[in-house]
Amino acid sequence: MKTTRFAALVSILGLLVSCAPMSPHEAVNSPALRKAVQSARTRSDHTALWKHFEKLALEMRVKAEEQRQLLKHYEEKSYLYGRQAQDRQSYTWALLNRYELAVEQGLAKAEAHRQKAANLAQDDQGVFVRQTTGTPAIVKYRLRSNSITGNN
Repeated sequence: MKTTRFAALVSILGLLVSCAPMSPHEAVNSPALRKAVQSARTRSDHTALWKHFEKLALEMRVKAEEQRQLLKHYEEKSYLYGRQAQDRQSYTWALLNRYELAVEQGLAKAEAHRQKAANLAQDDQGVFVRQTTGTPAIVKYRLRSNSITGNN
């Protein structure tokens, strides 16, 4: 009886943990987002990724500011936390650094996709790489005209 309850509790706990929402920092490195980045070919794809990475960077900036305020509180009122004050300060400092690094990475990725979208719009020409059996085939196209050509 106890073993079945324990097994049920462990399985429910596992389900809850797997369904828990990911933090934006984990979302930046998710397999689905990596796949979207790898498959981005058009200007609209890169624009969507640019806006997505900027949004994630903004969320990380807010979290970093929260941690900065919390760290300031722990440093000013360390006497309230006794032995745990130094642990809380170091944990908060580590989170602050992690969030600031995520902001920098997110903004760098956003800038890269913004530049790619601008280059595609400016060049008025893009390149799709279509995977066929064996080797990839390169198909050139013009963004402003609907004709697909094999050469310029």
